[in-house]
Amino acid sequence: MPDPIRVAVIDDHPLFREGVIAALQADHDIDVIAEGGSAPDAVQAAAHHLPEVMLLDLHLPGGGLEALREVAASYPATRVVMLTFSEDEADVLAALKAGARGYIIKGVTGRELRGVIRAVSQGEVSITPMLASGLLYELARPEREPPGGLMTTLTARERQILEGVAAGRSNKEIARELELTEKTVKHYMTNVLQKLQVRNRVEAALLAQREMQRQK
Repeated sequence: MPDPIRVAVIDDHPLFREGVIAALQADHDIDVIAEGGSAPDAVQAAAHHLPEVMLLDLHLPGGGLEALREVAASYPATRVVMLTFSEDEADVLAALKAGARGYIIKGVTGRELRGVIRAVSQGEVSITPMLASGLLYELARPEREPPGGLMTTLTARERQILEGVAAGRSNKEIARELELTEKTVKHYMTNVLQKLQVRNRVEAALLAQREMQRQK
């Protein structure tokens, strides 16, 4: 049995933080090893415990973004997921550019949050779907595109895999669906990211969603 995913929860509302911790530890594959309520707490948790995933509130004493930048720069093994009430596009973009591996709106279910933790711990990037459409024009600027659009540079197989990513499926799920190995799917995704001139799966998925909207 694999070791549980080691998680830190940083939120300045103790009651909310306790609820998150209880929800995460409802399953045996997640272990909350640190908690705190401020930006310094976040940095200290990363330094002392090096959790695999850190849930971090955007609006913390000391600044959630500042904590994110320091953790991402000094402790890159810790993948940070912003867990916040803010749906502001500027906040989402700032967090992703600062190194966040996820951006989740408070109000998700415990089951959904555990799913995000598992996905991010495996190298995925997770963002609340309702925020995706608002980022399309920021993350997919027209000047990036060759005639016909960046999507035209993809092979049929690459498009299949990207459509799976845009639908929220993991590499393992896509591999099972297309009867490929997970390693092959990762290889295809590396090509997709390079062809689309994007940094991660989130941006690739947003481009795919924009293309699907155009075709409707």
